[in-house]
Amino acid sequence: MGEETLVAMPLAPHHHHHHAHLDTLPQHLDAPEPPQKTPEPTVDAGKEEEAVIVEPPPAHLQRPATPPGRRIAAAEDTDDVYYARKMLQGVVLRPPPHLPQPEAPPGLTRAHSTPAPHGYTAAEEEDAVESSKQRGLPVVERSASANSAAAAIAVDVANIGRFLRDRRAVLSSAITRRISSLKESSSPPPPPPATFDGVQEIHLPDVKVTVRLKDAIAAEDADFPDGDEAYSSLSGGGHAIRGRVSFFSRSGCRDCAAVRAFLRGSGLPYVEINLDVFPEREPDLASRAGAAARVPQIFLNDKLLGGLVVLNSLRNSGEFDRRVRDLAGRRCPDSAPRVPVYGFDAAGNEEEEEEEEDAMVGVVRVLRHRLPIQDRFVRVKLVKNCFSGADMVDGIVNHLGCSRNKAVEIGKELARKHFIHHVFRENDFEDGAQNLYRFLEHDPAVPKYYNFRGSTNDGEPKPAALIGQRMTKIMLAILEAYASDDRRHLDYSRIAASEEFRRYANLVQELQRVDMSALPGEERLPFFLNLHNAMAIHAVIRVGQPGAVDRRPFFSDFQYVVGGHPYSLAAIRNGILRANRRQPYTLAKPFGSNDRRLELAQRRVNTLVHFALCDATRSSPIVRFYSTQGVEPELRHAAREFFLHGGVEIDLESRTVHLTRIIKWYSVDFGQDRDILRCILNYLDPTKAGLLTHLLNDGAPVTISYMNYDWSLNV
Repeated sequence: MGEETLVAMPLAPHHHHHHAHLDTLPQHLDAPEPPQKTPEPTVDAGKEEEAVIVEPPPAHLQRPATPPGRRIAAAEDTDDVYYARKMLQGVVLRPPPHLPQPEAPPGLTRAHSTPAPHGYTAAEEEDAVESSKQRGLPVVERSASANSAAAAIAVDVANIGRFLRDRRAVLSSAITRRISSLKESSSPPPPPPATFDGVQEIHLPDVKVTVRLKDAIAAEDADFPDGDEAYSSLSGGGHAIRGRVSFFSRSGCRDCAAVRAFLRGSGLPYVEINLDVFPEREPDLASRAGAAARVPQIFLNDKLLGGLVVLNSLRNSGEFDRRVRDLAGRRCPDSAPRVPVYGFDAAGNEEEEEEEEDAMVGVVRVLRHRLPIQDRFVRVKLVKNCFSGADMVDGIVNHLGCSRNKAVEIGKELARKHFIHHVFRENDFEDGAQNLYRFLEHDPAVPKYYNFRGSTNDGEPKPAALIGQRMTKIMLAILEAYASDDRRHLDYSRIAASEEFRRYANLVQELQRVDMSALPGEERLPFFLNLHNAMAIHAVIRVGQPGAVDRRPFFSDFQYVVGGHPYSLAAIRNGILRANRRQPYTLAKPFGSNDRRLELAQRRVNTLVHFALCDATRSSPIVRFYSTQGVEPELRHAAREFFLHGGVEIDLESRTVHLTRIIKWYSVDFGQDRDILRCILNYLDPTKAGLLTHLLNDGAPVTISYMNYDWSLNV
């Protein structure tokens, strides 16, 4: 039988109990005393996890294989007593050689051993290995760590030494670099290198800061009087234009659009000063180009170039390129037209200061402090921040010393100017303790009013038509500056950071208390069309794009307060423009029968408004703003453009017309299938119109299929 190696495991905490138990083994085994063996290496108390090598039992305890059916005698079980004692001591036995042997741990050197009689030394065991090889006996392979404790300590010493040498080299290198950095930091830093053009470069970790000095700028003026090298930036050179191209414009001006397109196409950086956005700059233009000058007016630095006709003439003759080369090499003087700066336009602030306060503001300010504003229970509802009509009348009488009837008239005037409103919007103003009112700024829905900034606009309300016209001009200027040429893609981040949008946000605050009843009927349609499209841009900036599942934050929760009443995108579309019709997949109408907003709703539905309203998605119509004089032709043009760019597709072979899903949602406005097809027939291009006419006139059925709606943002 081959050698069996016994590996001692960590001793159990109560190993003396195991020895006591061994003494009580049955005596009938009559096992002879085990022969003396080489003392086993002991386990140190602090290193219980180190393995202890135990020699195999004596040769006389190794028994031959038992024939089948034969009972093992007690005298033959002495080796079992030996193994039992070792097992109770926590020793792990090596399996017999005819069973699979455990693999040696990686990194341990291998050694060969043969069965050695009990009591052999290590040298004698090596001699036995050589003798076994000479006699052709099998040699058992085992790890060197199983031979002795000393061999276990010397495991893979070469690799350990190599690891220590590598770590020592890394540590030495790190210490050397650290000492070098300390020496460099203690010495004064060298001056920043200067380039040939006098530009100093300051190098920071991952940052390069370039500082252009005044003397270097003056040297450039002397070195490049003609600006040829600076002009090379237009053709991919390394220098930027040092001058400035600026021009005055107005929103919706075709000549201004042509100048803008030319400057963009030529790659020239330019500054546009839109007089509809910055009306305070009109005196500046008049002083430079004359009082009768019309936009566009182009300036190269502080030199007037002229309008579109002059630009075309100079461009055709090549004189424009020469002037731009001269512009590129000369720094823009301070006398050039001033660039509008976000939030720091002095004239704009003066315009806001000139705003007149409402004549009733004095009374309102007193009432805001004196009225007992509190929460009350009415109709099994908790009404917040309200006061009674009687409290208000008493406050006016005490403040002005007028009669009670006069105080009621003043209360009605405050309600008409939308300083206050009934909590349920049931009446304008009435005296009495049961009639509850609240100030506009105390409305619980104020957090949803995105044209409301903490307090009511106490200025004298301007006409709604005037505010609508100015709002339209600012939004047109935004589209011209920050939208693609086809208006299908908007740069919302640049819009949000622009001076134009800041002025728009300030302007729409004036809608809080406007008198919408004074807006002419023919101007209500373009007013609410433009308000809807402007609110959609504002909603993207403030609350994000409309979601494909939950669209309430965009279409319903985002609101403006206009004339004292809240308006959301859904309320404008369904309540005003669709004559108070139900929104798709809803049961209730937007406005109740007593809602004052019904007075502004359209009397009939114009189906073309569905192709004029943009909701900031890729499948919606492009964003447009409409004029008060030509809104109907503009609506027809918008419908034609919508169907021209994917709003309808006709498959003649399958006799199927693929339509936008907008028509399916609002099919109640369009009618039956053939009514829908006849309605859109007038707005198709000649090719599609001919195909659709053929399908409608041959008498065979026509199938209508609705395309998927793309809710992604039109960026």
